[in-house]
Amino acid sequence: MTQTTTAPAPPDQAKKVRLVLWILLGVIVAAGVIWYAVFTAAKPAPPAPQPAADAQLVRDDSHRVTTPATEKAQLVEFLDFECESCRAAQPLVEELKKEFGDRITFVNRYFPLPGHRNSGTAALAVEAAAQQGKYEQMYTKMFDTQPQWGEKQDSQAPLFRTYAQELGLDLATYDAAVADEKTIDRIRKDVADGRALGVTGTPTFFLNGQKLTLSTEADFRQKLTDAAK
Repeated sequence: MTQTTTAPAPPDQAKKVRLVLWILLGVIVAAGVIWYAVFTAAKPAPPAPQPAADAQLVRDDSHRVTTPATEKAQLVEFLDFECESCRAAQPLVEELKKEFGDRITFVNRYFPLPGHRNSGTAALAVEAAAQQGKYEQMYTKMFDTQPQWGEKQDSQAPLFRTYAQELGLDLATYDAAVADEKTIDRIRKDVADGRALGVTGTPTFFLNGQKLTLSTEADFRQKLTDAAK
């Protein structure tokens, strides 16, 4: 499949995109209902949210995308691959990973929202890729191509399968992982933890266990700077 690439936005445009990001982060109020489209009628319903006391911000199987030799802090992001604000935040998050990744462990967790028809399908595709060691590659692919598939009402699973093929994944193994109830439960677990921890929209960040309220990019960077000392 041929994929059209978009030239990087000029600096002024990038600033505008970031301004929109912080505005959106300030007004996001999403319904506290677990996204359910990925769980067909034949699948069991998602479990009830865990009590807050049982919720975990980071689990053993959580995706740690940086591995500092000496960890000063942890930054956990609950994200939705169909969320425009998450996509807008990604370039900044990538910058921060490069700047602070030697001191801060960056952790990604799934939180597909109910209003996004293909957000859970995307999470399944990313988790299936992760099982073949291609988590970050599929994560990047989803955000890079979001304008192509986001907000569509028909299933984008066939398109996501082409991404798996482009990344060189074994498709039989990929298909099995997507259909495996354990893969779906892996995503449910992230959502249940997020809800119990008070996540209602995406992206939501926790720094050293504290939910961040962000106003500007500079504010975000300063909080990481202080935590990394």
